[in-house]
Amino acid sequence: MTVIVERGARAAGKHRPGSPRRTRPRDSYALFLLPGALAFLAIVVLPFAMNTYVGFTDWQGIGSPTWSGLANYRELLDDSEFWASFRHSLFMVVAMAAVPTVIGLVLAAALFDYIGKHYGSKVVAVLRACFYLPQVLPIAVAGIVWSWILAPENGSLNELLKAVGLGSWQQDWLGDPDIALYSVMGVMVWVQIGFPLVVFMAGLQRVDPQLYEAAELDGAGWWRRFWHIALPQIRPETYVVLTWCTIAALKVFGAVYVLTKGGPGGATNVPSYFSFTTFFEKTQVGYGAAISTVLTVIVLLLSLVGLRLQTRAEDAEEGTRA
Repeated sequence: MTVIVERGARAAGKHRPGSPRRTRPRDSYALFLLPGALAFLAIVVLPFAMNTYVGFTDWQGIGSPTWSGLANYRELLDDSEFWASFRHSLFMVVAMAAVPTVIGLVLAAALFDYIGKHYGSKVVAVLRACFYLPQVLPIAVAGIVWSWILAPENGSLNELLKAVGLGSWQQDWLGDPDIALYSVMGVMVWVQIGFPLVVFMAGLQRVDPQLYEAAELDGAGWWRRFWHIALPQIRPETYVVLTWCTIAALKVFGAVYVLTKGGPGGATNVPSYFSFTTFFEKTQVGYGAAISTVLTVIVLLLSLVGLRLQTRAEDAEEGTRA
């Protein structure tokens, strides 16, 4: 009876001559992409196009814009304040990309190779969540708390230095032009460490443990195993971290706005905040739009370079496995 039923089912599934063949409408899949494409067009493409147009005009935000061509961009090339903000942005790249990548890699290796093996996965999960917590905190809340910590009078850091006998090290951490930028950089290192840590731990988990065992049998120590096995295997994750963190550093705004507002005396000004103040406070809308357009183009180019490097690393890894 079962055989008869199976044969009948197969016969029913066969295509009968003359009957219309049912085809899956492949074009219908594009309908599922339509909402995302429309949102991308409305939220990203259209505002960028409008901002680019405004960058070629002389406009104070009231009345009709006056076409000025490349005047804003020529002014930008000679603007020392813009170039100073761009130099500060390079310091932010160090604080938000280079330093967190190194620290995150070391912490990920420690959690994965030592703490995970000796104390268990639960301890690793708790520590990983603690390191990642600054990433999910609203930057306004974190900035206010750090402004209390770094306050010149009754600030937690100065009080701690005084309590341990280092009162001579007390500083106006956010009010001194010589150290304000480094203070903001320190805060951003604290904020950014969690992202590289999580990405590198995910990358270390996909490394073949048999490679570690073979290297250990050959007498390789931890450092040699990490340098020659782990690092080459997580090269795609490294490019992801560096690209993502560099972009975040170039467009950093919230921390500067909450902690220093670009001061003192422009010592912590960055291109995104410089564009904001030019646009809204000085009402030089066309010039502010030109600044943001240049910053967007730089971020876009860095994104393309990062994606290209990541693709090459993934292709090289697949070729090695093959």
